[in-house]
Amino acid sequence: MSMSHLYGRQGEEEDEGVEVEKFEVTEWDLANEFNPERRRHRQTKEEAVYGIWAERGDSDDERPSFGGKRSKDYSAPVSFVSAGLRKSAIDGGQSQRTGFAAGIRAGGDLGTWEKHTKGIGQKLLQKMGYVPGKGLGKNAQGILNPIEAKLRKGKGAVGAYGNERTKQSLQDFPVVDSEEEEEKEFQRELGQWRRDPAGGGGKKKPKYSYRTVEELKAKGKLAGRTTQTPAGELAQVKVIDMTGREQKVYYSYSQMTNKLSVPEEAPLSVATREQKTSGFALPELEHNLQLLIDLTEQDILQSSRRLQHERDVVVTLSHESSGLQTRLGTERDAIQRLEAVLQLVDRFQSGETECAGVFETLQSEFYEEYKTLGLGDLAAAVVHPLLREKLRTWDPLKDSSYGLEEVGQWRAILESDQLHHANAPEAHMDPYHRLLWEVWIPVLRVCVSGWQPRMVGPMVDCVEVWAPLLPLWILNHLLEQLLFPRLQREVDSWNPLTDTVPIHSWLHPWLPLLQSRLEPLYPPIRSKLANALQRWHPSDGSARLILQPWRDVFTPGAWEAFMVKNIIPKLALCLGELVINPHQQQMEPFNWVLDWEGMLSPSSLVSLLDKHFFSKWLQVLCSWLSNSPNYEEITKWYLGWKSIFSDAVLAQPLVKDKFNEALDIMNRAVSSGGGYMQPGARENIAYLTHTERRKDFQYEALQERRDAESVAQRGIGASLPTNFKDLIQTKAEENNIVFMPLVAKRHEGKQLYTFGRIVIYIDRGVVFVQGEKTWVPTSLQSLIDMAK
Repeated sequence: MSMSHLYGRQGEEEDEGVEVEKFEVTEWDLANEFNPERRRHRQTKEEAVYGIWAERGDSDDERPSFGGKRSKDYSAPVSFVSAGLRKSAIDGGQSQRTGFAAGIRAGGDLGTWEKHTKGIGQKLLQKMGYVPGKGLGKNAQGILNPIEAKLRKGKGAVGAYGNERTKQSLQDFPVVDSEEEEEKEFQRELGQWRRDPAGGGGKKKPKYSYRTVEELKAKGKLAGRTTQTPAGELAQVKVIDMTGREQKVYYSYSQMTNKLSVPEEAPLSVATREQKTSGFALPELEHNLQLLIDLTEQDILQSSRRLQHERDVVVTLSHESSGLQTRLGTERDAIQRLEAVLQLVDRFQSGETECAGVFETLQSEFYEEYKTLGLGDLAAAVVHPLLREKLRTWDPLKDSSYGLEEVGQWRAILESDQLHHANAPEAHMDPYHRLLWEVWIPVLRVCVSGWQPRMVGPMVDCVEVWAPLLPLWILNHLLEQLLFPRLQREVDSWNPLTDTVPIHSWLHPWLPLLQSRLEPLYPPIRSKLANALQRWHPSDGSARLILQPWRDVFTPGAWEAFMVKNIIPKLALCLGELVINPHQQQMEPFNWVLDWEGMLSPSSLVSLLDKHFFSKWLQVLCSWLSNSPNYEEITKWYLGWKSIFSDAVLAQPLVKDKFNEALDIMNRAVSSGGGYMQPGARENIAYLTHTERRKDFQYEALQERRDAESVAQRGIGASLPTNFKDLIQTKAEENNIVFMPLVAKRHEGKQLYTFGRIVIYIDRGVVFVQGEKTWVPTSLQSLIDMAK
């Protein structure tokens, strides 16, 4: 669309009286854009009330809007804006003030707009330190005048008409910009290498820094303490260091690590740097020279390290050489000693009989070789045939000490301090043990196989003689595997009814050697003895002679059970058949019973007398006293019966009570006063009672004194028993019986104790002994007898 068409269209709309908003850029828009601080139109009261419908005055020209009917004068000249200046029409070269150009024109009216702000801008600048006539900024470094425009002469390009700088720019930025000055500066810098850059009169000699080989080696050693020496292919690696202020290039890792160990040179000053750069500089040549220096230093350091390594190798080899020489000398000595040992061993092969002397020499002079090479095993090849030949004709039952001296000599030579078991392999057996096992034991095995156990003496003598020379496991093998089975077979074939030789005569001699190993033989022996006693009568004293040797062999419990089952019933029958007749008394049955006093426990004997004797005896006494007796005869009868019992039996409380009961019966009989009374009978009975009671008192006092003396001798006189348990402990210590509680063992909440081999428990002052089926109460004396 052409401009004339637009203008014609606009004129038509104005002629029709239509209000049109104009959108073209006007002088008002340009002034408002480039000078925002200009004075603006102040709104009138009418404009505030009526808005756009208010009547417009002459000021509407500043911003015409809707409702304006004024037409623009297109005949007026058009003003162009260029760099803030507007060139006037041909009116004699004078400029006219219009729009934005008037606001930024340099002249005396600059800043006249401040009259409309009442000087507030000037005041604010002065408060911030602004001084009129000086530039802005803290140090007044700002330009004082506005930017000055330079009018180019022609229409050529920039620089076509020479320098385009203004006076103001030359004053603010005094930089030589002419080609002549640049040429002079180039020529001056070009000839700088011929003279001193400082421009002094005399030439200064350059300073050189020298470094000796020792200093270089010391520097390399210092770096080597903190870092390891790089490998061959890593020594010449190019390393670029960008950790500092500027990029640095190193040609080995060691060179890079050395930068921390040696302080860097102080940084050059600005003047010095300018002087260096202004002189003749060849950076490529400097780089190549520095590279050659670094490579030479690396070669020197590597040669130094290689030399030090070779020196270390020489020192190490010298140490190894000395060690090898020492070891060579030791090996020579060992070879000489082995040759000497070989010569001694050859003496065995030559058939010489001095074997013991050779072994003693090996042990005393060549002990290390004897232990290391196991020369003791030579005894199996050298000593065994000699000893076997010596014992070939030996009969242990005829001459038990034959060869004892020779075997004892070999024990001192061959036996070591190691412990060996019977099940140890023969390869690891001690040489002496192996000698006995392979040479001595076969002779005894043949001897025991043809030995009769009833010929006990020679075999016991043989075992006792050789026991000190036998190792424990060989002695156990002899007793358990050879002798005991032979004794067991003999016990199985023994018959107490037909055998005239008592079994204890050939079995008890083995008790010191076999000890508890014979216990498996005791049950069959007791069983055979019990079968033999089924038809026995107490009048036969042979049973006591057969059983008496076994009283201390069997355990107390087993012995008491055997007596209760096999002997006491027979004795009870004997006492039951006893007739008590004061006028004609038969004492044989009673004596048969008392003969078993040492065989029966006191409690068993007292219980037997209480049930089968004292009841009949007291009954006879009462019937005798009821028939006007002769009290002198009764006294003799009483004393006669009491004299038959031993002191141990009379000391039993039950027996003592029975005799005291008899005295009480006699005292009541003489005190009743009925019938005829023999003169002096009451006094005699009273005297008898007093005498018997005094004897009992004296016996009890003597017994207490003995108990106190025994307690004092054992050093526990101060610890008198305070309860029944302490009393049992005291009695156990007096009789050398072990009394101690069983750990975690109870019966009905009561702690179980072991009293010798008997298990007991205490309940309210009563001791209970474990029987076959139940717990049986017993007295303390019976308990001691069973434990013994």
